[in-house]
Amino acid sequence: MASRARPETYLFFGVCFALILFLSHASLLGLPYHWDELGYFVPAALDLYNLGSWIPVNTLANVHPPGLAVYLTMVWNIAGYSVEATRVAMLLMATFAVLAAFLLAIELTGNQPGYPAFGAVVLLLVSPLFFTQSMMAQLDLPAMLFATLALLWFLEDHIGWCLAACTLLVLVKETGLVAPAVFALWLAKERRWKQAALFVLPAAALGMWLLVLLRSTGNPTGNAEFAWYNVVYPLHPVRLGGALLRRLSYLFLEEFRWIGSVALVLAWRRGVFASRTWRVAGSFALAQALFVTVLGGAVLERYLLPVLPVLYTAFAASFRGRVTLSLAAAGLLACNFWNPPLWPFPQENNLTMVDFVRVQQEAAAYLEATGGELEVVTAWPFTDALRRPEFGYVTHPLRVRPIEDFSEESLRSVQLGPADVLAVYSRDWDPPHNLLHYPVIESLWRRYFRYRPPVSQDELHKRFGFVPVVRWAHDGQWAEVWRK
Repeated sequence: MASRARPETYLFFGVCFALILFLSHASLLGLPYHWDELGYFVPAALDLYNLGSWIPVNTLANVHPPGLAVYLTMVWNIAGYSVEATRVAMLLMATFAVLAAFLLAIELTGNQPGYPAFGAVVLLLVSPLFFTQSMMAQLDLPAMLFATLALLWFLEDHIGWCLAACTLLVLVKETGLVAPAVFALWLAKERRWKQAALFVLPAAALGMWLLVLLRSTGNPTGNAEFAWYNVVYPLHPVRLGGALLRRLSYLFLEEFRWIGSVALVLAWRRGVFASRTWRVAGSFALAQALFVTVLGGAVLERYLLPVLPVLYTAFAASFRGRVTLSLAAAGLLACNFWNPPLWPFPQENNLTMVDFVRVQQEAAAYLEATGGELEVVTAWPFTDALRRPEFGYVTHPLRVRPIEDFSEESLRSVQLGPADVLAVYSRDWDPPHNLLHYPVIESLWRRYFRYRPPVSQDELHKRFGFVPVVRWAHDGQWAEVWRK
């Protein structure tokens, strides 16, 4: 149904979505990079932009294809490199992702009254994960865009366009391979053998990238440790079970999504999702969620972004009134600012990411102004923020000595001299009643999830001889500078 719209209709809605995204993010366009942005994705893109190197030079290579780096390099060649240009580039891609999600929602719900496609878009736009990721230079927003287009065009039976989207998808993120696999299985089930065979092409494109990595690094994944952490490490039964529970909790319970889940179950019993269209979309969403559960040591929620257009459309199709939709949307909107009260979560999942970056900005400015010649002992990613001015934290590189984390083991592993400056900061959201503080759960996390608690202030002073100099804090995120 979406394909029958006139071009000016696409333009109208695209402009509307762009206005919403750019206006809501206007105050954040100059926000320095956060965590994996400055740890891998922006450095890899800068190596392509500055050096013409497809394999990262200034950060460790890994299996991630170069699609995002190519896109950012194209933008920087036009606009010049800056943090603002990067944010604008990602918001532009987010605009197309919302438009694609809207068209997919129309395809899935076109015969239902009440315009549920608009409800699906509202839920997506106010979703905390989408709000933060829509401006961040990471792989999962582009993966969401191309996965949504691929699913839309498959449902419309535009197999050529679907193949093109799948190929771009796997050249952005390797886990996108699940989409062409699902489509090939559906075509094979329907005995459309020739079309099913065509979906080997995205795998071939990804295979070519792996050959480039093998030739350049001697490893088809680019980094043996990265491959072990994301392929072997998650397969332990305890970790795999924990990852599955975390995925189920995030998709169907957290951030008031339980409202949509209750409605979804009731709609399922009414037969709302009995059509082939919904079965294809559901099988894609299920396969994507399971694939990124089995693969990926970090179990980050952003890996689920390609699932959200299908999930929110299913929620919107399940609601029988505007009141329920409004409650679900209000809950999602509130969770941009409200954090889980009992457990840590990735800061990039909502606006806690902004608080984290702002606090680190203040710490970096202080260190640059007062101790630019001294060596700063700290942990990644703050190490890279202090070393590379292009990331938006400092105006010139500072001397840095990295440690793995702020545990007692890490601090004892380095030689700390009397002139050293120690910069410590919150690496996770740590609520007052954090479940990890209970001995049984902490012991479990230590044994199976490589958890090492940071040293306390008393330990820093008594065991290591440091005294506090200055502290910054905002909404649970903090940074401190200590001196001998």
